[in-house]
Amino acid sequence: MAGLIEATKQFLEEITKWTTQHGVSQLSWEVAVKFLMARKFDVLLAIELFHSYRETRLKEGIVKLQPQEEPLHSELLSGKFTVLSVRDPSGASIALYTAKLHRPNKTGNHVVLQALFYLLDRAVESFETQRNGLVFIYDMAGSNYTNFELDLSKKILNLLKGAFPARLKKVLIVGAPVWFRVPYNLLSLLLKEKLRERVQMVKMSDLHQHLPRDCLPEHLGGLLPLDPHGWNEQLLAGQNAHVDPVDELVGIPLADSSVHTPGLEAMCLQEFMAHLGRLQRSGIHLEYVEIRKEQPPGTFHCALTAYNQERNRYGDVLCLDQTRVCLKTRQNERSDYINASFMDGYKQKNAYIGTQGPLEKTYGDFWRMVWEQNVLVIVMATR
Repeated sequence: MAGLIEATKQFLEEITKWTTQHGVSQLSWEVAVKFLMARKFDVLLAIELFHSYRETRLKEGIVKLQPQEEPLHSELLSGKFTVLSVRDPSGASIALYTAKLHRPNKTGNHVVLQALFYLLDRAVESFETQRNGLVFIYDMAGSNYTNFELDLSKKILNLLKGAFPARLKKVLIVGAPVWFRVPYNLLSLLLKEKLRERVQMVKMSDLHQHLPRDCLPEHLGGLLPLDPHGWNEQLLAGQNAHVDPVDELVGIPLADSSVHTPGLEAMCLQEFMAHLGRLQRSGIHLEYVEIRKEQPPGTFHCALTAYNQERNRYGDVLCLDQTRVCLKTRQNERSDYINASFMDGYKQKNAYIGTQGPLEKTYGDFWRMVWEQNVLVIVMATR
C-alpha cells in the first residue's frame, strides 16, 4: 500500500507541474489512481498515458461533451455501444460494439468516438474495472461493407490500447464476414505489436470458449438478455450533474511538436505562397540551380566507393554518409550500401526514405530495405 501511495504522489507531483504551468485545476487523487492502475503503477507510463489520453481527446474533438444534446445523445442511445451488466470470470468489464448499427453516411467518426469515450469513462469509474481491466467485443455479425470504416476501427483499437485509462485484456472480433479478411490484414499491420497480440478473430460458435455463456448476450449464443438502450438511458439519467474531471485539462492546446527549428529566413505559409507567385516557374528553377551550387553539409565516401558506384543510377545523385539507409549486414557481402536516404517528417525524425528507382541489379536490395525498415507505403514518383 505504501508503494501505491508513493507512486500516486509522484504522478500528481509531475502532473501538478504541468497544470501549474498552464494555470488550470489540479488533478484529483482518484483520477490519478485510474491512470496508474491502467499501467500497473508505473509512474512514467501512467504520465505518458495521461498525455496521450488528453491529446487524443483534443485531436478527435472529444471535449466538453454534452450527453443530453444532439447528435451525441442519439448516438449514446443507438445501442451501437454499451457496457454489459456482468463481468467476465476475472472481474473484467465487457464492452460491446455492434458494427451493423453503424451508418457512416449518417454518423461522423468523431461522434462515435465521443460516445465511446463517454461510456467507457463511466465504466472505469468503477475500481473493480480499473483493477481487472476491460474485454472488448467487436460484433460484426449481420454487418456488411457499408457498415465498416477502416479508419474508425483503427482509431477505436489504438484508443483502447494506448490512449485510455483501462487495462485492455483482449479484443474479440466476432462473426467477421469473408470480405473483412483484407481490411483485417491491413488493420493488423497498422497496430502496435502488443495490441495485435490481444486482437483475435473468433467464430460465433467458438465465442463461448473465450467467455462463459452467462457473460454473453443471447444474440451471441449466450444467456444474457441485452437492453443497451435501457442501460445507456439509465446511465445518462444519473449523469446530468456529472462534471468531467479532466475536461479543463483536455482543452489546453497541443504544443507544436515539429522537429524543425525555423531559421532566420523562414517563411510562414502565406509568405511562401507569395514568394512562389513572385518567382514563377523560371525563378523557382534558377533558385534550385543556386541551391545545388552550395557545398553539401556532409560526405559521400560510401557512395563513391568503387564497388558501390554501380549501385547509383546517376553519378551526381548520391547519398550522404550521415543520412543514408544501411542494409543489415550479411555474411560474405562486401557492402551495406543502397542509394537511399532518411528524411525527417514534420513531427518525426527519419519519418521517410527517399530512394532512386531500383536498377535491375539492385531490385533485391530495394525489397530488403522495404522489409528491414518495415515500410508500409511506397510512392513511385518516376515514370
